[in-house]
Amino acid sequence: MYRVTKTMEISCAHALALPYPSKCKEMHGHNYIITVVCEAAELNSQGMVVDFAHISDVVKVYDHTNLNAAPELLPLPTAEVLAEEIASRIPHCVSVCVRETSGSEACYVKSQ
Repeated sequence: MYRVTKTMEISCAHALALPYPSKCKEMHGHNYIITVVCEAAELNSQGMVVDFAHISDVVKVYDHTNLNAAPELLPLPTAEVLAEEIASRIPHCVSVCVRETSGSEACYVKSQ
């Protein structure tokens, strides 16, 4: 089994229309740390699990954006939803973790 991990930092803004009082209802931003893990039993014809550049291209789509303007993340563009969406766009992806702050991280792990 082969495993590759790519970690990147991106900056995004969002506001969450939550059904309870929360400061997250206001537009605010994060410097997200995104960690993508991909695995494969065999390497592709280029000798890779997946090209790191492809992972970067998928993640960078959200850099310096308002996540509320990304229809695929609505109705609530949470870290969890962002993690799942990124995972769905990367071949052989097994997990994506989105860290909002040093103490807050959401991960999406694909089921086997």
